[in-house]
Amino acid sequence: MNYKIDELDRGIIKLLSNDGRMSFTELATRLSVTEKTVRLRYKSLLDKEILEVVGVVNPIALGLKAGAIIQLKVKAKGISTVVEELKKVKLIRYITLTSGDYPILVQITVEDQDQITKVLRDINQIDEVTDVNTIVQLEVYRNTFDYML
Repeated sequence: MNYKIDELDRGIIKLLSNDGRMSFTELATRLSVTEKTVRLRYKSLLDKEILEVVGVVNPIALGLKAGAIIQLKVKAKGISTVVEELKKVKLIRYITLTSGDYPILVQITVEDQDQITKVLRDINQIDEVTDVNTIVQLEVYRNTFDYML
């Protein structure tokens, strides 16, 4: 992806990050451009997969009150296989490749400790996983999607 965002793109993204339902008219007014310009830029940001419009859910409101960060060690050359298996575990919401002793990190947000245990049992069924380090989240103080632009 070689698209370089400019100040107008940044403005659109920042305003929509704060209020995803802001109208094109309001965006245009705040950014001192025409509504047509905002519409075209918005479409371009979507088409180039720079911007994705989604509803952000408050997990506590849904009864999801337990969370964990799970670090995984895997057999040599097993990363791709493990990632594909992890994608099948519905309760895992985030999977990333990291540096260090534990090359895979996953995050879960679930209803209770029993569901954390279920995910850990599912992970332990993956042959290529050699070690698991689980960090249970006791309290979340900040969770934002407001990226520095």
